Formats: sequence, structure tokens, C-alpha cells
Amino acid sequence: MSGTITWEDFSKIEMRVGTISEVSQFPEARNPSYRLWVDFGEEIGMRKTAAQITKRYTPGQLVGKQVIAVVNFPKKQIANLMSECLILGAVDGSDVVLLQPEAKVVNGLKIS
Repeated sequence: MSGTITWEDFSKIEMRVGTISEVSQFPEARNPSYRLWVDFGEEIGMRKTAAQITKRYTPGQLVGKQVIAVVNFPKKQIANLMSECLILGAVDGSDVVLLQPEAKVVNGLKIS
């Protein structure tokens, strides 16, 4: 377990709900990954990222799925893609289960 953070630290993390609108293979990545485009609604818009979730999900299973992501990290270069958000998941080795709302909600909704 990592060190303790303060409530102020946690409140700086902006997590939002978004819907995956497009998925493609990402052969340039070091590990098997997909390129994802996630719609976070009017305020934030579309963001792209990469995710190592090929073990559990196919592109067809991902399109239309709502996910939770951190949207206020700085952009990060991953191979030839500039990642603009971090999709959250429960990780067990190379297996990742995406975190998602129990019911469909409005894109861009804040997580707290």
C-alpha cells in the first residue's frame, strides 16, 4: 500500500464518466493495447488514450461502454499516441477489468 494522501490531494483528481466511441488496434505500443476515443460530453469533449485491455475485451465489446477516467493528468506520449486521459480499471497482472457506472449516466458526470 502506498503512503497516505490528504483529502486536498484526492480532491485534485478529476474523474469523469465517458463513453468509448471508437477503438482501434495499437500495434506500436510495447504491450498489446487498444487506442480509444472517449466522449466526456460538452464540457470536456472527446479524449484519446491507450489501454492494455486486450486480454479481456474486444473492440466490439468496448464501443458504447461507459468508463471512468482521470481527465486532468498532463498529456503523455505512448508510442505515436498522445494520451489525454487515464481510464481506470482493477488490475490483476495483465488482466484489467474496467471501472464503470452501474447504470448509464450523462457523459462528463463527475466522480467523487
